[in-house]
Amino acid sequence: MTLSHPDSSQYPVESTLDRCIKCNICVTKCPVTRVTDLFPGPKYEAPQAGRFRNPQAHSPDISVDYCSGCRVCNMVCPTGVKIAEMNARARAHLVSDGKVPVRNRLRNNLIARTGLIGKLGQPIAPLSNVMLSNGIVRKGVQFVLGIHAAAPLPKFSRQRFTTWFRNHPRPTQSTRQVVYFHGCATEYYEPRVGRAAVNVLEANGFEVIVPEQGCCGLPLLSNGEFPAAHRYHAANVSHLAEYANQGIPIVGTSTSCTLTLKEEAPELLDLHEEDVQSVAQSTYDIHEFLLNLLYLKEMNLDLKPIPYEFPYHAPCQYRGHRLGIPALEIMRLIPGMTIMDGHADCCGIAGTYGYKVEKYQIAMDVGAPLFQFMNEAESPIVVCDSETCRWQITHATGKPAIHPIEILAAAYGFPVEEPLASIL
Repeated sequence: MTLSHPDSSQYPVESTLDRCIKCNICVTKCPVTRVTDLFPGPKYEAPQAGRFRNPQAHSPDISVDYCSGCRVCNMVCPTGVKIAEMNARARAHLVSDGKVPVRNRLRNNLIARTGLIGKLGQPIAPLSNVMLSNGIVRKGVQFVLGIHAAAPLPKFSRQRFTTWFRNHPRPTQSTRQVVYFHGCATEYYEPRVGRAAVNVLEANGFEVIVPEQGCCGLPLLSNGEFPAAHRYHAANVSHLAEYANQGIPIVGTSTSCTLTLKEEAPELLDLHEEDVQSVAQSTYDIHEFLLNLLYLKEMNLDLKPIPYEFPYHAPCQYRGHRLGIPALEIMRLIPGMTIMDGHADCCGIAGTYGYKVEKYQIAMDVGAPLFQFMNEAESPIVVCDSETCRWQITHATGKPAIHPIEILAAAYGFPVEEPLASIL
């Protein structure tokens, strides 16, 4: 017996195309269509073109590859058409049908395997960072692989998050347990985010469990590499299901990772096994989880004032959870702090999208309104939940970007790390 996902059926996403009423709201709101003619628009690529596709004769053309997968179309569609998912599956058909140029597919597979890159680059972090910041090396990589020389590559951390966690003293009075899904960015590039998350969860009375885990597989899904993404997701489910089946929640700080576990992988890969659904239904964004605690009057509200004003961007993948913006509600609990929401549609990076030489400028043009908002803010630091969005914002504005959980950890009185430490 299988369990149904609460927000979707067990039918292919293409079954929603007949809900399209041709209102064109998705086209007018699409941030990619707004800045380039290379992508004709969500309605044309998904429900309209989708009617001419079938398992025997796939007919997507290369223009569908210019969909960034930001999900803005899904969020504004009044009838619930799974537009972004249709485009992702059409891209997978391009890959399986051999319509993606060999160099592009090699490049896509490289940048989509973030866990592998982390395992190779992090142990030699100082050398890796010097090499990847060298202009000549970056231009060579652009020429050979098509990864734009100016794209915002993050710096490897000298220590993995899991190395820190193994040596982290466990609280002795925890009465509840929670699983932390850290994701590749926290493990290899920003372990400070994981440290903040663990501290916040422990401050709320939880024993934090960090089981074996790998890349969530979203970069592979976004690049049409579905068989590899299936293997990644199956591996994570095998590690997480035992906790989900015991009723232990799974909490993540990467909005894209949690959305992948909740929805993207099960829907795009047609996975409906009981363990898959159990993991999906047990997964929470960390601020979604904290907001639930607040509603249950179980959240620790002993917060120190932070008399500061921060500009904030809610990433597309976060809004794709269809939960509102829990991070805003939690941050507004901190005494003395003001959060300015930029209300921008998208930063443009879309995971690996903005790293590609043919899409780099599109990504920068999509993010231009957000970058203007961040530049006009007086704060030297900006706030965003998604790692790739943070890197893109810093790349475009020069302002360091932090995760909201870092501010909450500071409000609980935990040691403040850079870049937040520079202003608190």
